[in-house]
Amino acid sequence: MNTSTNPEQRVIELRTEIDDANHNYHVLDNPKIADTEYDRLLRELIDLEEAYPHLQSTNSPTQRVGSVVTDGFPAYTHVKPMLSLGNAFNADELRAFDERIRSASGRRIEDYVCELKIDGLAISLHYEDGALVQGGTRGDGIIGETITSNVRTIRTIPLELRSIPGAPTRIDVRGEAYIKKSDFDRVNALREAANQPPLANPRNAASGGIRQMDPKLTAARSLSFFSYAVGEIVGETQPTTQFELLAYLRQLGFSTNPHVAQVSGINGILGFIEKWERERDDLDYEIDGLVIKANDLALQSQMGSIGKDPRWAIAYKFPAREAQTLLLDIGVNVGRTGTLNPYAILAPVHIGGVTISMATLHNEADIQRKDVRIGDTVIIKRAGDVIPAVVGPVLSMRQGNPPIFFLPTTCPVCHAAVDRPAEEAMYRCTNAACPAQQRERVRHFVSKGAMDIEGMGEVLAFALVDTGLVHDISDIYHLDANVLAGLDRMGDKTIANLLNAIRESKTRGLARLLFGLGIRMVGAQNAMILANNFGNIRNLMIADKATLLRSEGIGEQIAQSIVLFFDQQANRDMILRLQAAGVDTTATQRAPISGGSLTGKTFVLTGTLPSLKRDEAAALIIAAGGKVSGSVSKKTDYVVAGEEAGSKLTKAEQLGVTILDETEFRRLL
Repeated sequence: MNTSTNPEQRVIELRTEIDDANHNYHVLDNPKIADTEYDRLLRELIDLEEAYPHLQSTNSPTQRVGSVVTDGFPAYTHVKPMLSLGNAFNADELRAFDERIRSASGRRIEDYVCELKIDGLAISLHYEDGALVQGGTRGDGIIGETITSNVRTIRTIPLELRSIPGAPTRIDVRGEAYIKKSDFDRVNALREAANQPPLANPRNAASGGIRQMDPKLTAARSLSFFSYAVGEIVGETQPTTQFELLAYLRQLGFSTNPHVAQVSGINGILGFIEKWERERDDLDYEIDGLVIKANDLALQSQMGSIGKDPRWAIAYKFPAREAQTLLLDIGVNVGRTGTLNPYAILAPVHIGGVTISMATLHNEADIQRKDVRIGDTVIIKRAGDVIPAVVGPVLSMRQGNPPIFFLPTTCPVCHAAVDRPAEEAMYRCTNAACPAQQRERVRHFVSKGAMDIEGMGEVLAFALVDTGLVHDISDIYHLDANVLAGLDRMGDKTIANLLNAIRESKTRGLARLLFGLGIRMVGAQNAMILANNFGNIRNLMIADKATLLRSEGIGEQIAQSIVLFFDQQANRDMILRLQAAGVDTTATQRAPISGGSLTGKTFVLTGTLPSLKRDEAAALIIAAGGKVSGSVSKKTDYVVAGEEAGSKLTKAEQLGVTILDETEFRRLL
């Protein structure tokens, strides 16, 4: 997009772009640009208006809170303006904020309340004589939209206030409607089962859910609510601090965020920020920053606001996790099970301190559902410091009509035919000898969690396959110093360390070996179940489907996959070569521990736990007399759920199974 160097013209351009972005986000629930791009545009406009005061205007987006009201809902008039917040992006800006507060209060050190900035939709709730009579959106801060029927569906919003001494006769409560990550995943699973497009992200799900014309559709989103402020209180009790106000709201029956802290001075603020930059991904809801408020309500009233921003509060924005960039191409690699995996090749973009040039695209159906096309400007998200993903295209910036993407009909590595098994989203190469599969199988076999051969990373693993030294994983145990010396960067010490690591890996045991074999649908957890139940690999190799199904958590598809793997003569020969090389293919079969703290209890593990790997958690359960299953059923006693828990968590909630986080799990042990 061309931009003017003339300040007056540039201000006009920026106001137009920001107004359009506000309309798309607040009115249409269809954001067209990433948050980081919006923040950049707004900051540029603020800087220009400060540099050229004659260009300032009361109609500028810098003087507005939100956007206009749609025609679909009646108007909601706020009893007091529902302000937004100014932003701080670094410690220096927070120090400047602290200096302003201390200057206004005349104190050397000021008390603050630090709160999490929930990523949802701000709403206002009006109560008369203890009863909820009206609810509204922020709108432009003066006039919003009346959504009373919809807010009544949110279970964390009281329809009647709790009776307490000094209860208000009238109160206007402000807060954030949001959707938990677990509820978001469950809602999307139901939508996909009904052939409906999944919701893009929790924020949009909350915003769109609260503004449904049919309250039943709002209820289906399973929204939640945190209160954090009031517009007015008419009654005997008048809190004097923000911290007291939050306690007062809880007494009245409102949910407030538990992760709030009263701190002293700038050092207290910075400590709170450091904590939540580290721990934000442990939460079951999205936050995009933190809010810092002067604790003294009288000081808040004294300082007032300027434009859209209260002087007594500020929002600290976390480093960006979203950005937009150009999709240059779509590449395809082949995984260890033959899956064709598309990935985005991007114009490099900086997100959260990392330069991103590639991102996952999941599968062909996902690409087509999102309508992602080569040449699009796309939004990239990097959440939880994991592999970045393409959220979707910015359709307003699409040039022309680029073609829809389809995966190739032949393998991009070996050119064999590609097949899509029934009821699966992934396409697979049909050639079991495909070099790409061999590379990935070897890489997986030597990885941590499998045989953990230190010193044999991806580069070396691929080189061993590409040079013909390793045709399958059993060849690893026949490598010697003379052979390895012919590879690049392999000195005597490196070779000695690698051969020692290979020897050590022979003692990993059956569970690690089964996981390392890369049997489809057999992860670390199922490998441990099978090892414990069968004791050695021979028993597993001769087991039929019915025998395998007796292992709790091993279902039809997993059992069929195991039978198919061991039916292949090449795989059986590979196992014999591993045994001949001295690889331990046995496991100690453990009888249930009588009297153990978990005796008779069945557990399912799902998601990523903060400090325990799944195999470690499974070992703790078995050691305490419990059983580990791979699937949730009515027989399941507990589900231990971590971050990014998926369908197992959803099924546990549906069946009423007790769900534990890692802390509760350790307490149970």
